[in-house]
Amino acid sequence: MPLHFAKYHALGNDYLVLDPSAGGGDEAPSPALVVAMCDRLRGIGSDGILYGPHRDGEGRPTLRIFNPDGSEAEKSGNGIRIFAHWLREAGHVRGAFALGVGGAVVEVSFPDSSRDLVRVAMGMPSFLSADVAMSGPPRNVLEETLTVQGSALRVGAVSIGNPHCVVVDRPATEENVRELGPLLENHPVFLRRTNVQIAEIIDRHTIRIAIWERGAGYTTASGSSSCAAASLLRARGLLDADVVVQCPGGDLSVQFDEAGGVHLQGPVEQVATGCVVDRWVQHRMG
Repeated sequence: MPLHFAKYHALGNDYLVLDPSAGGGDEAPSPALVVAMCDRLRGIGSDGILYGPHRDGEGRPTLRIFNPDGSEAEKSGNGIRIFAHWLREAGHVRGAFALGVGGAVVEVSFPDSSRDLVRVAMGMPSFLSADVAMSGPPRNVLEETLTVQGSALRVGAVSIGNPHCVVVDRPATEENVRELGPLLENHPVFLRRTNVQIAEIIDRHTIRIAIWERGAGYTTASGSSSCAAASLLRARGLLDADVVVQCPGGDLSVQFDEAGGVHLQGPVEQVATGCVVDRWVQHRMG
């Protein structure tokens, strides 16, 4: 059976949706197949695979997220928003709903009539070293120094259900994040690797970030990265509750509720639907 997919992007951060009930495969894609499908020259090309839905014990739809290197991600803000948009377009949901992802449950809603915007309650950010999976004594990692190739970097660490390292003393440029991103992603202090952002404050309502995603590399937008950078800077008292995060691909909205929970909102666009021929799939899986 051909492998059916739908392709979406969120400000240039693109994903392939595989539906197990419609020729997406009865089992989760193997790491080799994920790598092959995400290949931009020999495959379809994407920043990851969104696999689902299945249903949990409460009847909620669930999602698994795979990075283009074949590893599995705990959470992705843009991936969740894309999957939610696809769920609605495919008739699996209508209005606001709860989605299981990475062992947690997030609330998703659709705030506009144009059907492009998707909003996700991403949960409570944590700065605890244990939640970010950092070595060393238990601590809040709001600000400390890491040595990278002999240079000292001021960083903070955040978990939004997945780990993030935020650099605050470099310009948020593609050149800088391409240099520092792979070094920090694989720094031995991060026990499960980490996503990386370089963040610059524009004013109390606006920041700019450059993004290196764990298992994916440089990307033009990231929902969880936007939440992580805004959460860290707000925890330091530098941002108000409503924040515009300027990514290279466009702006995302991050808002904090009274309890400190973080909410992400931004646009999603469908690119294509199609199928991968069985011979190609069997060759890559073999």
